Amino acid sequence: MSLQGKRALVTGASGALGTAIAERLARDGATVILHANSRPEAVEQLAETLKAAGGKAESVVFDLRSDEAAKAACERLLADGPVQVIVNNAGVHDDAVLPGMRPEQWHKVIDVSLNGFFRVTQPLLLPMLRTRWGRILNISSVASLTGNRGQVNYAAAKGALNSATKALSLEVAARGVTVNAIAPGIIASPMADGTFDAAMIAQLVPAKRAGTPAEVAALAGFLASDEAAYITGQVISINGGMI
Repeated sequence: MSLQGKRALVTGASGALGTAIAERLARDGATVILHANSRPEAVEQLAETLKAAGGKAESVVFDLRSDEAAKAACERLLADGPVQVIVNNAGVHDDAVLPGMRPEQWHKVIDVSLNGFFRVTQPLLLPMLRTRWGRILNISSVASLTGNRGQVNYAAAKGALNSATKALSLEVAARGVTVNAIAPGIIASPMADGTFDAAMIAQLVPAKRAGTPAEVAALAGFLASDEAAYITGQVISINGGMI
């Protein structure tokens, strides 16, 4: 599954999932553009690691919550040519039950996951369409399909992302561009490890274990490949049988 000659942007690449997806795309031949905001040193180090392994990578730092910053960053990226793979992975949690949720908790989570998708995908889309080949992958969540107590904001953001995935796929399918969402369940990461212990995972997940970032990255790698050219508009779960 070769992505030679393709440029791939991964937002939120400093986290466990974004890192694994970036590693997979680099291994498949893409020039990977690693985005971060609060942890620029992490993506700079990852870019060096990928290059040391023979891959092609660069880092980009900007705030996905800013229209101006995102627009300027995308313009800089397009100066080097179209970006043909976009992985909208950036997202944040700020959990609270709705009666106790502060307005800033609601707005922050929506702004990064949903508005961040728009701020990156919209400016990069026309140049991608002109190449008549593209892959847009939106990282969603099992919470978007089942809901989750304390995550009304997060479920709303990811559920909207699922709907945007389906609508956008209709707009661009005739140009060789696919748009899909990946909805992971419990995936081993520092964030998940602090929330779910082994007993809870065994109760929630029929497979009796957390997934790995590499397993999610393998799905992303397939969806970004030529082999997945007829898969579009889908929300694909990867959750060990939770739903």
